[in-house]
Amino acid sequence: MSIFSFFGMAQDDPQTSISVSELKERYGKDTTLIILDVRMPEELASGLGKINGVINIPLQVLSQEVTKLEKYRKKEIAVICRSGNRSRSATKFLLEKGFNAKNVPDGMIAYRRSE
Repeated sequence: MSIFSFFGMAQDDPQTSISVSELKERYGKDTTLIILDVRMPEELASGLGKINGVINIPLQVLSQEVTKLEKYRKKEIAVICRSGNRSRSATKFLLEKGFNAKNVPDGMIAYRRSE
């Protein structure tokens, strides 16, 4: 199954998503929460910027580099991108691999809007 295919995952399903407000409330305080940004490195350096301390593995290489997340298997992984589309695909992929992953609907666009 391609990581880029649409998986039919409900965008705002509370079982597979985390809101921007919850993410902001928990990040930095909750040591069980990790943020994975699946945008390209150049996207983190411009435009919407990045959240400090995130792990960056672009969606395009996630299937090859998923082992980098193995040490976070017991943690909750909030997956973010620009608008929530790539992170939705990455979240589904990670869930299928046994990770506790949640999509951040509307991604960095919503994150920046909430500042």
